[in-house]
Amino acid sequence: MMHYEQAPDVEAQIAGLVVALGFDHIDLSRVRCVRSYGSKSRRTLARCHALPRILQTAMMLKAHYVIEVVTEHYNRLPPDEQVKTLIHELLHIPKSFSTGGGGGFRQHHLVNGRAVEQCYRRWLTTDGPHGV
Repeated sequence: MMHYEQAPDVEAQIAGLVVALGFDHIDLSRVRCVRSYGSKSRRTLARCHALPRILQTAMMLKAHYVIEVVTEHYNRLPPDEQVKTLIHELLHIPKSFSTGGGGGFRQHHLVNGRAVEQCYRRWLTTDGPHGV
């Protein structure tokens, strides 16, 4: 059975990455991180979830995102791969997030290994491992 817990340490890592990478479009007050336990997924390391537009409308909320790290797989990664995984999930959040857009995701043709590596190299030269 799946269960979730808040992940303030992952939120701190996300905050460091957002600042270091200049992802100014990401409103950290509307991004939360959780750890999941009990996933049957064989390869999923993490997921980015968006509050569906119908719930945003019905509850009169702006877009919100949850970054989930799948403990069984994520925790086994070396620290550099954990950072790359978090960068990958952040890249799914569209630039329209800051303009009050309805949420949504950037798809994998935009969020790919090349984009993650570019951001990771930039992070290494700005904040690096001591910052996350």
